[in-house]
Amino acid sequence: MTALDARVRQGFSAAGIPVELTDELLEAFAEAKRRYYRDDLRPSEIEGARFSEAAFRILQWVTVGAYTPLGKTLPSVDKLMDSLVNTVGSDSVRIHIPRTLRLIYDVRNKRDVAHLGDGIDPNQQDAALVLNNMDWVLAELVRLHHNVSADEAHGIIVDLVSKDVPLIQEFDGFPRVLKQLGASDHMLVLLYWRGSDGASFDELRAWARPAMRANLGRTLRGLDGRDLLHFDGSKYRLTRPGENAVERRKLLEPT
Repeated sequence: MTALDARVRQGFSAAGIPVELTDELLEAFAEAKRRYYRDDLRPSEIEGARFSEAAFRILQWVTVGAYTPLGKTLPSVDKLMDSLVNTVGSDSVRIHIPRTLRLIYDVRNKRDVAHLGDGIDPNQQDAALVLNNMDWVLAELVRLHHNVSADEAHGIIVDLVSKDVPLIQEFDGFPRVLKQLGASDHMLVLLYWRGSDGASFDELRAWARPAMRANLGRTLRGLDGRDLLHFDGSKYRLTRPGENAVERRKLLEPT
């Protein structure tokens, strides 16, 4: 378990959320992300449903102190939403999170791709919609139960995702990028892997391939000029457009 994973679990535990629900939520989230990066899009939607079932159980626990046991079928989404909206609590728990989970369910259960007649495969857009909504739900649960701001919650979510980068294998702390990439993409992948910790120039230079080192400063300035990274004087970190570029272009899987 990473320090970050432990931090997330500790926050949920301190809020009284059962460990088995935290496990189910985070495992479904991570698996959906891994499948998405591999272009395995339909299972991403299935994991989205698994994620939603775990999240609904967490909302049950938060509002009434009990939840439908794992392995037992949840009430219908309509009944879940009706029961939650009539509880006492924040609008996020009562309304916003349940409505977002409902959208994930609808994409999973009601989008029949075999009967769409426009010749466009909706798997990519549907999977992206599911994953973006999962990001928001998990960030909101972190915000609510870790006593942090929305931006800090986003940072935790970024780090949860960024630590699982199949394209990188570590050897005694050295991150080996398992694919031949251009210098800019190589740096984007390394910074995605580092998450909110960022990396110094010296670290990036040490991790770069030898041919990339002479022009590393120019490479980083170019990424900064495109607003894909931020330099605070000591560390480089990806911006949200930088994170989105890595994910959108599927840079995280080895060949």
